[in-house]
Amino acid sequence: METIDIKTKDGVAPCYFFGAPQKGNRPTVIFFMDGIGIRPALCDMAERLASNGCHVLLPNLYYRSGPTRPFNAESAFTEGPERDRLMALFRSLNNKLVMEDTASFLDFLEFQSATAGQKVGCVGYCMGGPFALSAAGTFPDHIAAAASLHGASLATDQPDSPHLLASKMRAGVYVGIAGIDPHFTPDEKQRLEAALQSGGVEHTVEVYPDVKHGFAVNDTPAYDRPASERHWQQVIKLFAGKLPLQQE
Repeated sequence: METIDIKTKDGVAPCYFFGAPQKGNRPTVIFFMDGIGIRPALCDMAERLASNGCHVLLPNLYYRSGPTRPFNAESAFTEGPERDRLMALFRSLNNKLVMEDTASFLDFLEFQSATAGQKVGCVGYCMGGPFALSAAGTFPDHIAAAASLHGASLATDQPDSPHLLASKMRAGVYVGIAGIDPHFTPDEKQRLEAALQSGGVEHTVEVYPDVKHGFAVNDTPAYDRPASERHWQQVIKLFAGKLPLQQE
């Protein structure tokens, strides 16, 4: 792992870069963090993903707010000052800002010898889920695969809802939904699937029954190991088919 500062329209985003074990030019996956932010659990996930044959770029999307103390995932949503601090950071972002950042990330990758000329994948968890799908619709010439896990606000009534970009997507899309998730309603699921189908997007929308929002990340109270391992199988399958990961 190495730390990289990437210049954006609004400043400098600190990023973590996890190199693939294979030598030479490799595809990259942009890892959109969940709302709790970058911490050891996300770095471990990025490293696991990289071990399958891709580089992984994990940006700190909260950089506009300056240096921030890390949150404890076990207690981040407990009522009190830490929850207030987290929600202020969460509300500081939107799809427009993160897509501007993503343009900078893609520009950076294009000029790196280890990543130049390669298609890019993206994956997002919770808050990062809609960013991953929005990236697929905003940068269809670059994003070959996009995955959202227990993502929120994927198909809302807002004008920047990711599902409205479905007709522009050329990526393969995977959406993993927690069966118990107040942040993603059955109506949104129906709306998302209809948009992906109408847009001709190659996609899979899978419900993980009896697990809660946050099931894929191992430091959250909702972590469910069997469901998380299932999500790893599906995400690796998506990227291996679209990037592909194991090419030499």
